[in-house]
Amino acid sequence: MTVRRLDPVLVDRIAAGEVIERPAAAVKELVENAIDAGARAVSVTIAAGGRELIRVVDDGSGMSPEDLALSVERHATSKLPDGDLFAIKSLGFRGEALPSIGSVARLSIATRRHDSAHGHGLVVEAGEKGVVRPVVAVAGTRIEVSDLFAFTPARLKFLKSDRAEAQAVSEMLRRLAITHPTIRFALDGDHVSGFDWPAEAHGRDGMLRRLARGLGRDFPENALPLDVAREGFRVTGFAGLPTFHRGTSAGVHLAVNGRPVRDKLLLSAVRGAYADVVPSDRHPVLFLDVACEPRLVDVNVHPAKSEVRFRDPALVRGLVVSGLKAALAEAGHRATTTGGARTLEAFRAVFAGNGSASVPRPHFPETPAWPRPAAGFGEAAQAGFEGFAAPSADARAHVAEPAPDALDRPLGAARAQLHETYIVAQTREGVVIVDQHAAHERLVYERLKAERARSGIARQALLLPEVVELDPVDADRLNAATDELATLGLGIEAFGPGAVLVREAPSQLAGGNLQKLVRDVADALAEHGQISSIPGSLERRLDHVLATMACHNSVRAGRRMRPEEMDALLREMEVTPNSGQCNHGRPTYVELKLTDIERLFGRR
Repeated sequence: MTVRRLDPVLVDRIAAGEVIERPAAAVKELVENAIDAGARAVSVTIAAGGRELIRVVDDGSGMSPEDLALSVERHATSKLPDGDLFAIKSLGFRGEALPSIGSVARLSIATRRHDSAHGHGLVVEAGEKGVVRPVVAVAGTRIEVSDLFAFTPARLKFLKSDRAEAQAVSEMLRRLAITHPTIRFALDGDHVSGFDWPAEAHGRDGMLRRLARGLGRDFPENALPLDVAREGFRVTGFAGLPTFHRGTSAGVHLAVNGRPVRDKLLLSAVRGAYADVVPSDRHPVLFLDVACEPRLVDVNVHPAKSEVRFRDPALVRGLVVSGLKAALAEAGHRATTTGGARTLEAFRAVFAGNGSASVPRPHFPETPAWPRPAAGFGEAAQAGFEGFAAPSADARAHVAEPAPDALDRPLGAARAQLHETYIVAQTREGVVIVDQHAAHERLVYERLKAERARSGIARQALLLPEVVELDPVDADRLNAATDELATLGLGIEAFGPGAVLVREAPSQLAGGNLQKLVRDVADALAEHGQISSIPGSLERRLDHVLATMACHNSVRAGRRMRPEEMDALLREMEVTPNSGQCNHGRPTYVELKLTDIERLFGRR
């Protein structure tokens, strides 16, 4: 079999298999070209999920006839003026998109420069380029792609349904729109919910308005600003509160120098920062943009340019993790505002007759502090509160006078304890309901972590050293890292082939499963290949143990609390980081605004 040079059209179709794997990829390339051309408005229209039609219209700089003819040639681009691949400042740079699309579909381009009186058009079909002709065109560029993959029918078999492909286009365009809030983005077509997001002003307020459109209208009031920098890298954006989480990672939006990415390093950093405050099966909602000099990051490492490679990945990861943790700590006791809304919705369902029909009638003790209500008054309006027993502890104004400024505090003044589990507090603007066990569990956990940070990781010698049997390779890795592990509180030594002897362990792990701890450390060494990555793994292990200790040493549900104890718990929550959620990521309290409660009862 002889070696031969492939036909240029075949070469373009092979390249299209990497660059244009589905309609969403084609839209991404075309929209990125529009952004690079300085467009202030981009409109996308699709039909049949993008298979039958993709139309992208922008008001960018447009092209001259000469540039238009050259733009559909392979590896022809205007974005590398000096040919330096380590100084890429644009979203596109390879010059493969247009010729690749033209080789597998019918590609029509109409363009006009702002300083030109006439437009020009060009058609490419199945890789065959037509001639440039004068056309009527507005300033900017209009590109239509019809019958995508018509000339590579095998590719069509790998596409999903029209609805799934349309949703992929929508998701991709939303990510670009979130990353570039100063550009107007519009999407229209079948099988997709169209949108038209106006251009926003530069700055924080404009970014929040765009994020409200992309991440939900509740996001701005549940978002924490982030702006940290270190050694040439800067991370800016907004991070959602830990209790404002979702079931998938679709709400995690990451960008590098304005380029949306799904980078494993950055996703890992986000997971690590939220690991202590979000349940393992939930995901945070946020937008982060990492800005740096182009030479500090390589964007030419993935066919779809969705992943990047940093020159100093450890620095970037550390900056993202520390920045997010600092922002979450500054949030203090804040919890998501949607918790109260969900509570009110539950009450509304009961009032509407959709609640449980078997709710028992309430029992009111006949005491002066809790008089029986007059018969016939408000029974229908109060149906949503049926089933509430008498308060476990009563701290109403005529029983226990609150501190003068208690009502002005974020969590207010304690008024009652219900079911020996929930603290009801009053603020100037509404009502706060606190899960006493979840709240105190987080308080104890944060105290233990702070104590560990002050005194370091204390070691405790084992009365009976423990032998841990391992794979010989894992044992060798541990033996090579004994000095570094000793600084982390883990004292080990070799104990024959395929085993180590544990003589010292972190004091807070005393009585724990040392066998599992040592194996986890060995696995971390095998995965990361260097001891510098181990502290984070060991810290997480210690945090898990501390969380377990906190759970067993906190106020349990079912314990009656005195009014002063309830107020003390509220005051400590207000000054403790991350107290808005328990160690398992669940909210510790919900707040019901007085205006919402009044609407619930028809007062507004």
